[in-house]
Amino acid sequence: MIVVVTAGGPASELPDFSEWAGAAFIGVDAGTIVLLDRGIRPVAAVGDFDSVTGSEMKRIEALFPSLDRAASEKDETDTELALVKAMEFSPVQVIVTGVTGGRLDHYMSSLHAIYQIQQKFPDTEFMLVNWQNRIRFLSPGSHRIWANEKYRYISFYPFAETVEGFSLTHFKYEVDNETIPFGSTRFISNELDAEGIIKFSKGSCVMIESSDAGNGLKQSDEMNA
Repeated sequence: MIVVVTAGGPASELPDFSEWAGAAFIGVDAGTIVLLDRGIRPVAAVGDFDSVTGSEMKRIEALFPSLDRAASEKDETDTELALVKAMEFSPVQVIVTGVTGGRLDHYMSSLHAIYQIQQKFPDTEFMLVNWQNRIRFLSPGSHRIWANEKYRYISFYPFAETVEGFSLTHFKYEVDNETIPFGSTRFISNELDAEGIIKFSKGSCVMIESSDAGNGLKQSDEMNA
C-alpha cells in the first residue's frame, strides 16, 4: 500500500495526486481540507487543526466524528504524528506532500522527521514530493534507479554524517569510491539516460530528483492541458 501524507502547504507546490490513484491519503491539519477540496476522501486526519477555520473544522468533524485532536502544545509536529499514523497501514511507500514552499522551518522539520522514521522503518520507502522535486534518503548498500523524464536532474548530499565509498554507475558523471563530506556541493545536477546504480558503504545520503521550473507542468497546468 502507498500512503500519501498531505499537509497544508501552498497549493502551488502540490504534485498531481492522480499519480497515486488507489493510495490511502492522510490529511495533516489544513491538508485535510486540501484533500477534500480535490475530491479525495482521506482515511485519517491528524493534527491540532490550529490552521483551519471554524467552518473547515466542521467539514473535518463531519467526516471523522470521533476525531482525536492533538494538543496545540506538544513535542511532536503534526507531520510527525501523521507519519506515525501512516505506519498503521503497513505501507510499502509513504509520500509526504504539502510541506515545501511555505515556512522553511516547517520544511526542515518535515525533512528531519522523514529521516528519523526512515531509519526506524528501513523496509518502507519515504519520499517528500512537490510538483518539481522528490527527495528520499538512501542507506548504505546498492540502489538501482531508473531515469524519469519528469525529474531530469539528480543530486546527492550527505545527511547527518559523511558519505563514504560513494560510486555512481551509468550516470552522465560517473564516480568511484568517493567521499561526500558535509557541506559538499560537488554531486549536484547529475543526469541519467536509462538505469543507474548508486553504491556507498557508510553514511546517510539524501537524493534529490528535480526538474527545471520551465520544463515541467504544475498540477494546475496539467489539469488544464
